[in-house]
Amino acid sequence: GQFGVGFYSAFVVADRVIVKTRRAGMNADQGVHWESTGEGEYIIKHMECAKRGTEVILHIRQENEEFLDDYRLRHIIAKYSDHIMLPILMKKTDLQIAQSEEELQTSETAPTKEADEEVVNRATALWTLPKNKIKEEEYVALYKHISHDFEGPLVWSHNKVEGKLDYTMLLYIPSRAPFDLFGRDKRQGLKLYVRRVFIMDDAEQLLPGYLRFVRGIVDSNDLPLNVSREILQNNQVIDSIRAACVKRILDLLDNLAKDEAEKYTSFWTVFGQVLKEGPYEDFANKDRIAPLLRFASTHNDTEVQNVSLQDYVSRMPESQKKIYYVTADTFNAAKNSPHLEIFRKKSIEVLLLSDRVDEWLVGHLTEFEGKSLQSVAKGDIDVGGGETENNAEQESSAHQKQADFESLLSQAKTILAGKVKEVRLTDRLTDSPVCLVSDEQDLSIHLQNMLKSAGQDFPTSLPILEINPNHPVIHKIKTEADEKKFAQWVWVLFDQAQLTQGVALEDPAYFVKRLNKLLIGG
Repeated sequence: GQFGVGFYSAFVVADRVIVKTRRAGMNADQGVHWESTGEGEYIIKHMECAKRGTEVILHIRQENEEFLDDYRLRHIIAKYSDHIMLPILMKKTDLQIAQSEEELQTSETAPTKEADEEVVNRATALWTLPKNKIKEEEYVALYKHISHDFEGPLVWSHNKVEGKLDYTMLLYIPSRAPFDLFGRDKRQGLKLYVRRVFIMDDAEQLLPGYLRFVRGIVDSNDLPLNVSREILQNNQVIDSIRAACVKRILDLLDNLAKDEAEKYTSFWTVFGQVLKEGPYEDFANKDRIAPLLRFASTHNDTEVQNVSLQDYVSRMPESQKKIYYVTADTFNAAKNSPHLEIFRKKSIEVLLLSDRVDEWLVGHLTEFEGKSLQSVAKGDIDVGGGETENNAEQESSAHQKQADFESLLSQAKTILAGKVKEVRLTDRLTDSPVCLVSDEQDLSIHLQNMLKSAGQDFPTSLPILEINPNHPVIHKIKTEADEKKFAQWVWVLFDQAQLTQGVALEDPAYFVKRLNKLLIGG
């Protein structure tokens, strides 16, 4: 049965295949002869067979004589049958036979036919052994063999499942990223064995894409030996194994984060961006993945991503109801975003998201432990936990400001017609004159930039221009009597707001010309 999986491949290179076998318990005259030319028919009959075992004879086609090469055969056996529990014998090469004869000359043992043969597979599946029988260096050696990595793994998990299904998982998390981690033709998946017979490399059905960095082996006793990638796509056994693999890996990472923080930091530095794909690719495990995520934040203002969502929530004041974040193309752009000004003034922590995957992450990870995630660049912001309380005097002051700036807001909206949805006053700015924000239900400006640069079609939405009524520049243009110069100031401020959002200006040269003209009082 274990040889059956190779028959199809055998007929690709051979025009006739003969198998002679005698199993344990059979008499010499109970051997079986099987023969086929691969054209849909075969011959099977009893035969005399002197010793137990199976002999496979291939009549190789003339154009495939490369498979008669001793080294090529040994390589194929090592790749596909290294872990079959039964030994596979091949005749020794002339050099090996000569060396054996030299050794026998000094020995009283008579040469035998067996002396001309040697076992070419290991005949031991490491993952089938009890964990207490396997040394750490053996685990590492197997990892290097299956992953072609010269470095050892960061951590691994070895488990055997018995019951309704019977399979073994040996899963490794590498210590460094493969060169094709983000490549279009990246390797993905685990090595699949069925009853210790190698079936396929990179069985992607066994793992979701966000765990594509995991290497390892799954050996199932419940799948057929002739399983194909098409069969794997809709198979309940595979679905169960996949779910178990994901659970085991997430448990492994969770334990690593809790018990070996330095190792987890090393893991996150290498594979963090890939794990961030999890919440939108694997919605069922979103709550398992969320505690494993790490971010930069205004708490330490460094680019190092070492803040977990639990850390953030533990530092939130009681009055704060949301987890705030800002997205940008680079860390410095996020760190210096004008949208953070009121948050820094009131000492409210904000997550600084600058990985390209972050926009998709926050689009699917909308809450954590009952706290919703809120972009500081979308909608109206109510920064709870501030230094002052709202009262009648403040409300009166706000209404008065709105009335004082009503004309400026109306004129600016007219000038920027078709470019902005609204122009309004804001209290989120302390140092900057203006900023752009998106409506709560619209795509963020940063996400629109990303989609546009990728050539993707998306529903466009106009931003909102928010003006800081306390900024000197705003006070200057408020008193500008020249309508033409007023319009130039409005366009300059709008372009500045776009630049701080990472938006490419439609006409950078005209922006510079307009700015220079205003600087010299023209």
